[in-house]
Amino acid sequence: MTNDIYIKYSQIGEIFDCLSLGVIVLDKDRRIASINRSAELLTGHKASELIGKYCYDIFSDYLCGGKCKFLENPDSDKAIVSDIEITDQINEKYSITKIEAPIFGIDKQLCGCIVAFQDHSVFKELIRRIRYDDLRLKLILDNLDIGVLTVDRSNHVSFFNTMAESITGFSRSEVLGLCCGTVFGKDFCKDISELQKSVTEGQTCSDKEGKILTRSGHTIPIRANYMTLKNEEGYIVGGLATLSDLSLKYQFDSVINERYTFYDMVGKDPSIQRIFEIVPIIAATDVTILIEGPTGTGKDLLAKIIHHAGPRAKKPMVKVNCAALPDNLLESEMFGYAKGAFTGADRDKPGRFQEADGGTIFLDEIGDIPLSLQAKLLRVLEDKEFYPLGSRKTTTVDVRIISATNRNLEKLIREKRFREDLFYRLNVMCLELPPLKERKSDVPLLISHINKRLCATKGMKEKKISEDAMGLLLNYDYPGNIRELENILEHALIICQGPLIEQRHFPVSLLKTAAFRSVGEDKSSELPNMNREDESGERHAIVAVLKRHKGNKSRAARSMGIDRSTLWRKMKKLGIN
Repeated sequence: MTNDIYIKYSQIGEIFDCLSLGVIVLDKDRRIASINRSAELLTGHKASELIGKYCYDIFSDYLCGGKCKFLENPDSDKAIVSDIEITDQINEKYSITKIEAPIFGIDKQLCGCIVAFQDHSVFKELIRRIRYDDLRLKLILDNLDIGVLTVDRSNHVSFFNTMAESITGFSRSEVLGLCCGTVFGKDFCKDISELQKSVTEGQTCSDKEGKILTRSGHTIPIRANYMTLKNEEGYIVGGLATLSDLSLKYQFDSVINERYTFYDMVGKDPSIQRIFEIVPIIAATDVTILIEGPTGTGKDLLAKIIHHAGPRAKKPMVKVNCAALPDNLLESEMFGYAKGAFTGADRDKPGRFQEADGGTIFLDEIGDIPLSLQAKLLRVLEDKEFYPLGSRKTTTVDVRIISATNRNLEKLIREKRFREDLFYRLNVMCLELPPLKERKSDVPLLISHINKRLCATKGMKEKKISEDAMGLLLNYDYPGNIRELENILEHALIICQGPLIEQRHFPVSLLKTAAFRSVGEDKSSELPNMNREDESGERHAIVAVLKRHKGNKSRAARSMGIDRSTLWRKMKKLGIN
């Protein structure tokens, strides 16, 4: 019977060869009963040279650190995980994770141990088959740095490892026995049909990118691999999926490459979900879009997502802030000018519409465009052509127009400050983003999403938020909406030097609001010391950002999500030269 156990575990070594996991099986006397091909490659030893030899004669010094952690503690029934560095026979160094687990006989007596170790530089191949009903194997799977879940032939979850819990937010007790698709959302349910196919036909599906719904209701991108599970007789009894979270990859690409996807849209409130449902449909068309919403609700981000999800994604997206340019410069900036159009115009200069030819032009703060320019913009919308300033020749462009405003355009029409015909041309498809105070249920999702993205772009480990700090964030009304929330979190990440964000790391404005709520307006005189401390923190944060951008105020302001004039006022107030 004992020999059958060693044979069984040697078969596990063959299985883990597909994962580039080295496996060595030892008997109760610490003799090597089997060693798989991956272990041969990692250690530089051949199985034919090792079978029957004592492990401490071969591996004790560099693989086990001079002692056997498990066999010296025979009462333990738990796997032991450790990170070590080994040097093989040809002096190659490897950083590996080692997992040691006991082997028990039917009489519950210790009859050996199994050692699995993984080289961090490899994890390319997949499990082709695996007998998942073994407790020792589950202990090993539970310590892998990749999500693993198994289902039976009816697609009910039968195993869920620790990394899968971390990726999805579900605990295994919540999902075991439930139908896979109903737990993780309809998008994953479509992908799980591939797993169902592998279960029924015995196939393996590799590197499938898809989506999975987390416990918080946020959809995240994943890479999954699906394969079959067989019992001892070779019959298919279920399927296995490995999951890798691609959220940080997408967030990093969004920031570095200025390419935004639907994964950048966060929220489960019905008001925002209605927008999320329609965006993929309108993004695939060339329809003109008007995005309405208060400042800081994400109009700019939504416009970028629509552009990058549409047929013009490989063409430029050009932004014009209609409120940031003086009226006398806005026309030449948007439509360009011909040589000699005015003093100093010594050459032809293309405008933003020409730069966006073939792509998308985003007209932000369209409600601030002067009446004198509205007629010219209307012609571009109707005929796709215009006269550059000072030119007698028309210029034709092929652009998609997305505009945004935080103003009530219908009120401006009644006040004769905005053309009604232009409004109807811009308002073919209207998307209205609600203020954050009307979707408070989304604040926890946004905090998690923004925290992960900021930490990824700054190259730091994700920081936790204390209970008191989280309570403050959840009870604030955010007059500056999502932009203000992002500024608060970035401020905290700069000030916080440890792993935990606390209330004292937040900006003074937020702390003052919380203090007024807790002690009342009449006790605000008690705040000067706290304000001075937090103003010092804010000063330190601004100086750090300015240093990072080598004193360039425009880039520093953009990184903090504020206007350059706002940064200048803060610097003046805090005495920053």
